[in-house]
Amino acid sequence: MTQTAIPYLFMRGGTSRGPYFNRADLPENLDDLARVLVAVVGSGHPLNIDGIGGGSAVTTKVAMLSKSEDDWADVDYFFAQVSVEDGLVDFKPTCGNILSGVGAAAIELGLYPAQAGETEIKIRAVNTGARIVTRVQTDGNAPIYDGDFAVDGVPGTAAPVSLDFMQVAGSSTGTFLPTGNIVDTIDGIDVTCMDVAMPMVIARAADFGLTGHETREELDANRAFFDRMEAIRIQAGALMGMGDVTKSVTPKFGTVAPAEQGGTLAVRYFMPWTTHPTVAVTGSQCLASCALTPGSVADGLVTPPAKGPLTVTLEHPMGLLDVIIDYDITDGAFNHISAGLMRTCRKIAQGEVFVPKSTWDNT
Repeated sequence: MTQTAIPYLFMRGGTSRGPYFNRADLPENLDDLARVLVAVVGSGHPLNIDGIGGGSAVTTKVAMLSKSEDDWADVDYFFAQVSVEDGLVDFKPTCGNILSGVGAAAIELGLYPAQAGETEIKIRAVNTGARIVTRVQTDGNAPIYDGDFAVDGVPGTAAPVSLDFMQVAGSSTGTFLPTGNIVDTIDGIDVTCMDVAMPMVIARAADFGLTGHETREELDANRAFFDRMEAIRIQAGALMGMGDVTKSVTPKFGTVAPAEQGGTLAVRYFMPWTTHPTVAVTGSQCLASCALTPGSVADGLVTPPAKGPLTVTLEHPMGLLDVIIDYDITDGAFNHISAGLMRTCRKIAQGEVFVPKSTWDNT
């Protein structure tokens, strides 16, 4: 055979999709692994024409699963963000939307047994160390994908998948406020640098001359905004102790604005070089936590009680997303306990994906 065959599932998780692999079927060395994933996705072409990517950052994501090496967890979830055009692979972040499919994929791959009615699986996000409990609808043998739960940004309905994120404050940088400040001013823009499930730089949309309700297309066409935002993000990354983030997708950037569609606040989330069509599951936790933190750039958009849990409804470009934050506020300090969301997933295809033997010869 002139190519190397790799078993895989192709799944939608939340509002993202991509291949899900058994980690044992891929190279151990990260340099070799990156080359394989670039070939799988077809990174290097705007349409990913020579791979299975979809020409968007939400369709060039990869999940790699294994039985967990952690005493707490059942399954390890290793994530990779593959760039659309640059041939780059970032192993630093995790992805909560792709995580929505991890429980079902673990069952499909034989890494965890299905139970009758519902299967609870404890997941360790390898990239960040985060711990997540997911509950998947199952029939005793396999995941159930049909259902009545709707997710804005995904057509139709499907079976619900619950995600409870535990101890995610400071999961990437080691601290809730990585710069030590609730607000920093960079290039004349106030930002809150926060790490809850995803390290983020969050600003008021109005400070960029935006309403915060622009469409994805309007924002992507505003290159002056992206240039200014990227300069701030790079400086913020250094202040957050993340080093040179020029070629890293983290920290992510987000904006907040007053709600107009019945939600708690309006948000826009950047990946970071394009606008997310909805909002990332990980980023939603950080944005919701920012909204509840006294003194942050979102202060005044929400008047939270001193103790949770509280549902924060985020308005994004394609609808609404509810995030349940459990927390307490003591002497003005925000203490994050956990975050919960409901998503859906679906298995789209199953089989083998091929890469050239010159990329990886697994013989």
